[in-house]
Amino acid sequence: MSKAVKTLLKILDLERIEQNLYRGESPDVGWQRVFGGQVIGQALVAAQRTIEPERVVHSLHGYFMRPGDPAVPIVYEVDRIRDGKSFTTRRVVAIQHGHAIFSMSASFQIVEPGLEHFIEMPDIPGPEELPSEKRLAAQFMDHAPENIRKYWQRERPIELRPINLDHYISKKKLKPRQDIWFRATSKLPHDPAIQQAVLAYASDMTLLDTSLFAHGKSIFDSDLQAASLDHSIWFHRPVKMADWHLYTQDSPNSSGARGFTRGSIYSADGKLVASVAQEGLIRQRRDKIDKSRIAGG
Repeated sequence: MSKAVKTLLKILDLERIEQNLYRGESPDVGWQRVFGGQVIGQALVAAQRTIEPERVVHSLHGYFMRPGDPAVPIVYEVDRIRDGKSFTTRRVVAIQHGHAIFSMSASFQIVEPGLEHFIEMPDIPGPEELPSEKRLAAQFMDHAPENIRKYWQRERPIELRPINLDHYISKKKLKPRQDIWFRATSKLPHDPAIQQAVLAYASDMTLLDTSLFAHGKSIFDSDLQAASLDHSIWFHRPVKMADWHLYTQDSPNSSGARGFTRGSIYSADGKLVASVAQEGLIRQRRDKIDKSRIAGG
């Protein structure tokens, strides 16, 4: 198991401090704020710890309210809203420094059969036809800004293989859609709860960036304030995160300093395993705009 995956599993293994209260840590990766996917994954784990094993999450809906501080633990408080015959509902609030930084509602269901259909996966190159992250960093990121190179060179628990690299090496305005293959860099425990928590963690990667394609922008741009505002996931089918999955994304709208993005996650054999929707803040920094106007006369 890779060191990065071990670290991910460790941060998802919350400490129980009291009934319905759990504590999570953040890895030391030099970020100024906690990665949103980490908070989503930890909140889901907190809810899972109050659920019978035969019930699995089928949807979650979360709101980010404050940036997380990676230097201090996050406390997760679970409210057991409802325990029904088929469905169970939980609400989780993540707390730091006495304030809520994230809230989430999640619904769990006993596994049962039913009608099935799904929209087919796009016909695109497979992950084996694309450069690995190491090759990507070595060959394609020479002309990318330093902060982007550092991001791609750092060891992570999730490997990404984008279909198109234009966004990372140019400022061209592109269609607001992208396709990315991803997988965990090592095998994970077979526990469906862990698999779903890791999927929740990975689902926050690259989504916000897609809403910036149409503007020739990136979340790494210094003149932008970018952050996830809300995040929803619908879990359709079981996942094995060590296998390749396709994350196909499109952003139908940006307005009001917010960008909206949708995502569909497919297994390598073409089955739709999850759907994602997110709105993020994409505010232009006023100080950067003013300096640009002064420089331009």
